[in-house]
Amino acid sequence: MTKYLVHRVLVCVPVLFLVSLLVFGIGCLVPGDLPALILGPEAAAEDILALRERMGLDLGIPQRYISWMAGLFRLDLGNSAANGQPVRELLAGRLGPTFSLALFSLPLSLLIAVPLGLIAAFRRGRFADLVCSLIALAGVSVPGFLVGLFLILVFAVKLRWFPAALYVPPQEGLAAHLHSIALPGIALALMYAALLARIIRSSVAGVLDDDYIRAARSKGAGERILALRHALPNVLPPVLSVLGQGFIGALTGAAALETLFGIPGIGALAASSIGRRDLPVIQAVVLLFVLVNQGLNLLIDLLCALSDPRIRLLPDTGGGGRNLR
Repeated sequence: MTKYLVHRVLVCVPVLFLVSLLVFGIGCLVPGDLPALILGPEAAAEDILALRERMGLDLGIPQRYISWMAGLFRLDLGNSAANGQPVRELLAGRLGPTFSLALFSLPLSLLIAVPLGLIAAFRRGRFADLVCSLIALAGVSVPGFLVGLFLILVFAVKLRWFPAALYVPPQEGLAAHLHSIALPGIALALMYAALLARIIRSSVAGVLDDDYIRAARSKGAGERILALRHALPNVLPPVLSVLGQGFIGALTGAAALETLFGIPGIGALAASSIGRRDLPVIQAVVLLFVLVNQGLNLLIDLLCALSDPRIRLLPDTGGGGRNLR
């Protein structure tokens, strides 16, 4: 396991290097003068030139890339082109709301997806399967911001159970915090629960005719025991993979929902930075998402290896080590 873990970490190194080249290269191709954006339209040409020299923009591209990478290793992400604030401070202030939203939505998506997927799998071809499949298809097809608008209309405007656009930090009370992120969390949970339910349905349906399921059924095991003790643990690898990608999607794909519900998270920061062409912030957000993605993929691979004894860890495959024999 240690050898496999070291191999997976080493595989991440060239990926991160290529991503850094891509992010830096896009930054070089984006039109606009960053020092002029920082100083504003009233700045003198001499001040813009001096700031360009301090930022190293007068150097060649290779020297600029080396300097930029050295800053990343020092956790120096530069300053925002919009307000001059250090990007590291901007990200630190936005991580909490986004992670709270993701951590709230994923357990809720499991509570919705696992029963739907199991019912559909054990009722294949019946009315219950059709209903669960239609619910999952609707959840996959409807965009998250439309679900959010519907939740606002029903639960914030009509019933007045939840605020339409309010974020309460957890420091001001856990109950108030959960109340403020309930609607966007439910919208995210419905999106990923639909995909997860379809994966669970197809995975469980594929093992219901296996010998160990028949043996358990012949011994008198009920459907609940078959589902929770025998079928579900054997389909954990694909479920874990979808769940991990759902967490990444909750971080990267929540920009519209965070903007809609007034959540001051990373997604809302990325959306506003793109509109203002705030290149340092955009680069930092992209690199942060890549790091989270690589870390979660590594964790998912390890969990899959621990959950399924059929998996053989082959470090020379280069595909995450998830190979069945």
